[in-house]
Amino acid sequence: MAAVRCTIAAAVVANAWGLQAPLATPARQTSLSAQKRPDYVPGVISDPGYVRIFDTTLRDGEQSPGATLTSNEKLDIARMLAKLGVDIIEAGFPIASPDDFDAVNQIARVVGNEVDADGYVPVICGLSRANPKDIERAWEAVKPAQRPRVHTFIATSPIHMETKLKKTPEEVLQIAVDAVKFAKSLGCDDIEFSPEDAGRSDPEFLI
Repeated sequence: MAAVRCTIAAAVVANAWGLQAPLATPARQTSLSAQKRPDYVPGVISDPGYVRIFDTTLRDGEQSPGATLTSNEKLDIARMLAKLGVDIIEAGFPIASPDDFDAVNQIARVVGNEVDADGYVPVICGLSRANPKDIERAWEAVKPAQRPRVHTFIATSPIHMETKLKKTPEEVLQIAVDAVKFAKSLGCDDIEFSPEDAGRSDPEFLI
């Protein structure tokens, strides 16, 4: 049953991106072999025509009603995402539970070290709130990967800052800066920051 669920999930991902496996014609093989993925450098894409795919199926996707996956199911889906050539796999929210930590860690150890013939291996990312405990847990989960990333976030909209965080914009900005610095101090060289509820945030504050 688990294998069927994972096969269905992988098919859904492929369908959503229009990545159905085409016929392996000689012309297509030549076309694909001529394409080269840019070398991965955090925060830099050398080819302006290249789009990096950041997939959150295993983290945000699992928050959908009824979408509960075991660690092995997540591993199977991560492997399918890697086969699709996904650049960055956000594997989970390690601080959420011991099970989620274990799932992210397993993906980092396995999929994060499966290098293909062209040298491709996906970035394995763990989500964390902008506090040291979350960030440290995320880093511990993803660091076995060849390309580990910590993705930290904090709310930046006025309503969230005032009612949820009870912080001033200046305090939120400092928390964000401190979070990135802390992740860097742990040895993480690939750090992503996101402003939660950015759509309702002041553009000038975001910039």
